[in-house]
Amino acid sequence: MEPLAVLGEMSLPNLPHLHLLLNHFPTIGMVIGLGLFLISLLGKSEDLRKASLVVFLGIALLTLPTYVTGNAAQEVICQGAAKAPCENPGVSKALIQTHEGAALWAFMWMQILGAFAWLGLWQLRRLSHVPRWNLAVILILSLVSFAAMARTANIGGEIRHPEIGHQASTTDKPLGRQVGSFILSVRWGWPACETLHFIGLCLLFGVAAIVDLRMLGLIKGVSFAALHRLLPWAILGFGMNLVTGMLFFVASWDVNHYATNVAFQWKLIMILLAGINVLYFTIFDEPWALGPKDDAPLTAKVVAATAMVLVIGVIYCGRMLPFLGNSF
Repeated sequence: MEPLAVLGEMSLPNLPHLHLLLNHFPTIGMVIGLGLFLISLLGKSEDLRKASLVVFLGIALLTLPTYVTGNAAQEVICQGAAKAPCENPGVSKALIQTHEGAALWAFMWMQILGAFAWLGLWQLRRLSHVPRWNLAVILILSLVSFAAMARTANIGGEIRHPEIGHQASTTDKPLGRQVGSFILSVRWGWPACETLHFIGLCLLFGVAAIVDLRMLGLIKGVSFAALHRLLPWAILGFGMNLVTGMLFFVASWDVNHYATNVAFQWKLIMILLAGINVLYFTIFDEPWALGPKDDAPLTAKVVAATAMVLVIGVIYCGRMLPFLGNSF
């Protein structure tokens, strides 16, 4: 057996453990983030407001591996393909599927909240304040996301503790499976997602390359403040990649190509690291103070070089999905 195949097989049992480790962070994190945000509104504290937005963005990033590893956890619990009858006594297949559907709703709301939280951080840097309309949107989204996360966590607890829950219906397919079936059932579904995925990739890589090359010493005639205006386009590209990538994921649940694929796992890790990397260019002072002809500090150069490696790594792992690990 090839080394990458062995690595893919070895990583499979760890995914449910990772899911059990991660699935507490979104709910608990939302309590912390929402608390900080409400206090910042009452106390009119910009520092607490910034902290709460960073927490929201961090949770949005964490919900990605939490959601993806949930599929692997289901595979282990049910000891077979996702659509096979659950063979584990004392575990309700219906509750697992209900949890699955609730998790997708929570994931979607959390990603929207993360997008507006990042926009708030960007506005805070450019305008020195977050506009009231965005604060109102973030407040509504944070309440909805918290409710969705709490419901998902409660249903997840019922899987192993049926005494605290209720019997779930087995008649309806989870939302994700319905969306995945639709993508596969229409001729234009998958090609349209592929097209949008690569458009988003061009936006993300194009802006990232310009910003990173400026930090590394090229196009020094441009200030970072000018390049900062381009960052929303990079986030738009990331959002397009995230949405279409998740559509690929839910459309492939029946064959479980993604969750157990070592190339996908590395791609996911690098996406999370790149998301953390973006925070440096969004909120820290060092790059913002960089004027025309100025040489970037060492920290900015290291972050820029790391960002380029991560983006290239994400592209490479994405293209290698059919060829490495648990190949298609």
